[in-house]
Amino acid sequence: MKRLLPILFLALLVRLAPAAPVPGENIILVGGPSLLQWEKYKPIAHDHWWANFVHSARIRTEQIRAAAGPDAMITWLVYAQGYKDRAAQENQDLISNINSVRDKFHLNLIYFDKGDEVINYLNNGQPRDRLKVASFEYIGHSNAKCFMFDYSSNIESACKSWLHESELKQINGRIFARGAFIKSWGCHTGESMSKKWRAATGTTMLGAFGKTDFSTGELPILSSPNGKWVTGY
Repeated sequence: MKRLLPILFLALLVRLAPAAPVPGENIILVGGPSLLQWEKYKPIAHDHWWANFVHSARIRTEQIRAAAGPDAMITWLVYAQGYKDRAAQENQDLISNINSVRDKFHLNLIYFDKGDEVINYLNNGQPRDRLKVASFEYIGHSNAKCFMFDYSSNIESACKSWLHESELKQINGRIFARGAFIKSWGCHTGESMSKKWRAATGTTMLGAFGKTDFSTGELPILSSPNGKWVTGY
């Protein structure tokens, strides 16, 4: 048994880490920032910087480019209204700022408003018989059961635009390439949504048990005392 433990540990690391790049489309789903009018009086406020999620998506884009090559297809699905609303606070055109990232990194950039648009793009946005999804990552606010695209934007500490775990069964599991890397960088996803993702799509989504912190200027880190990345099963 002692001889098996290092092998089992190595197998777990391989399963939780990004695999070698596989051919196909790499999709990064980017949620919107909170508004300071709701957050500024809280002990721990969200999104002091409007680009927390955009910056993390940019870092992941650079990593994917380095691993998969300059011709790899990378698509950003960005919740547009969140950045339009935050633009008034920032006194700048945030949509133009995001467009500049598209131009620099040669992204396929698509703005959306509702979760069903995300599902529709996953299933039908490309000819999935020929172009599978090689990776799918969510960068934004979330709880255990839901990607929350406009958390604390329209409504304080709540949202009106989301993708709930009950809707995941609408995703066609055959769209994913063999060995596709799937991860949610948001808070708490590994506590419920990852398990539902697996049941709905047959693929594994890595998610956080606990909270994540986007404020470091790098990729988000686990911020709960006992936080860990889990697959939900």
